[in-house]
Amino acid sequence: MFTGLVEGLSTVTALVPDDVSLTLTIAAPADLPQADTVQLGDSIAINGCCLTVVKIDGRSWSFQAGSETLSRTNLGQLQVGDRVNIERSLQVGSRLGGHFVQGHVDALGKVSNVSSEGEWVHMTFRVPPALTRQMVEKGSVTVDGVSLTIVHVDADSFRVALIPHTLQVTTLGQRQVGAPVNIETDVIGKYIEKLMAGR
Repeated sequence: MFTGLVEGLSTVTALVPDDVSLTLTIAAPADLPQADTVQLGDSIAINGCCLTVVKIDGRSWSFQAGSETLSRTNLGQLQVGDRVNIERSLQVGSRLGGHFVQGHVDALGKVSNVSSEGEWVHMTFRVPPALTRQMVEKGSVTVDGVSLTIVHVDADSFRVALIPHTLQVTTLGQRQVGAPVNIETDVIGKYIEKLMAGR
C-alpha cells in the first residue's frame, strides 16, 4: 500500500529483457533518507507500479516486471537514463498525505493537453472510458504514482491542476502531449462500481 506521495526521482541504470519479463535497475535518489534500509522483497512503487526488490547493489535496486505489468504500464517503454517516480510502501502509523494507492496500475493513459496558469499547469489525460466511470470531480486518482485531485472528468478524459512543487519533484513536470502515463483509479470507486453493477 502506498500514498501517492513521491519520495524522489530515480534514474534507470539498466534494462535487461528476456522472453517474458524485464529486469529493471534504478539508482536510489541521492537525498532519499534511509535508502540503505531497503531490503530484498521490499515493495517499491515505480511510476506508480508496485514492484518487488529482487537485487540490491549498494544504492541500486533491481526489479522484475512480467508480461501483465508491461502490458498495462509505461515501464516497458523506459530507456536507460530515464527518470522515474519512486515511493516506498506505507508504514503503519505514517501520515497519510495522499490517498490509499495499491500500486496496481489499471491502464495506460495519454497526456492530451497541457496548459499553464501562472506557475500552475493544467494537464488533461485521455483514458479508457471504463476508468472515468470510477472517477469523480474532487476525487483522487494516481498518475505515474502521484496522488492527484481530479478537477474535471469527461467520458474518456480527466483534468488535474499541478502545483509548482509537484512539477519540480515528479516526472509530471516533464510530460508532454502524447506521453503515456500509468493510471490507477481510487479503489473506493472500483468497489462502488462493482456493488452497483450487481443491483
